[in-house]
Amino acid sequence: MSMKVLWVVVLLSLGVYAVEFEEAVEDYKQGAYIKALNAFYVLAKEENAKAQYNLALMYANGLGAQKDMAQARQWYEKAAKQGNALAQYNLAHIYYGYGKRDVHAYEKAKYWYEKAVASGLKEAYNNLGVLYLEGKGVKEDEQKAFALFEKGAQKGDATASFNAALLYAWGKKVPQDKLKAYDYLQVAVKNGKMVASKYLDKLCKESAWVCKK
Repeated sequence: MSMKVLWVVVLLSLGVYAVEFEEAVEDYKQGAYIKALNAFYVLAKEENAKAQYNLALMYANGLGAQKDMAQARQWYEKAAKQGNALAQYNLAHIYYGYGKRDVHAYEKAKYWYEKAVASGLKEAYNNLGVLYLEGKGVKEDEQKAFALFEKGAQKGDATASFNAALLYAWGKKVPQDKLKAYDYLQVAVKNGKMVASKYLDKLCKESAWVCKK
C-alpha cells in the first residue's frame, strides 16, 4: 500500500471545520503544500483525526515542511488512537522500520497492525502475517501467517495473495496445494504484483501439470 495516499473523505459535519478541511485538501491537490500543512495543523490540534493523518503524511514525505519522521509518528499516533485505519497502518510500518534499533519496535508494529486489521484495512493482514512468518515481535508461526495471508487475499490484497501462494507451493508447515498456489499467483499478477510472474514460471517448471489445467 502506498504511504502517500491522502485521506480525502469529506467530514459529515457541515460546520466550519468541514469547510476548512475541504479547502486544505484542495490546497494539497493544487500543490500549495505549506498552506495545506498549516491548515491541517490547526485542525489536527482540534483533534480532527483525518487532519492529523494528513499532517503526518506531509511530514513523512517532506511536503510543506522538511521531512520529519518524529513529527509524522507523533501525528500518526494521535490519529491512530482515534481509530484512523490508515494512520494505524502507517504507524505500524514506521515501527517495523525501527525494528533493528528498538527492541520493542516489532511489538509496537504488531499492536498497530492488529488495530488496522480490526479496522478492516486489507493490507494490514499481509503485514501482520509477515511478522508471524519472520517471528518479529511475536513467536514465529507459519500457520498463523498463512491464515492472515489468506484473509488478506480474500479481501483483494495482491501482496497477501502472493504470500499465500508461496506458502501453498513451498511452505513447510502448511499443506501444499499447487493448484491453489497457481490460482493465487495468477490473481497477484492480475492485480499488479508482477514479481508473481517469476514464481509462476518456477511453479510451472517444477509441476508442469498445474499450469496445463
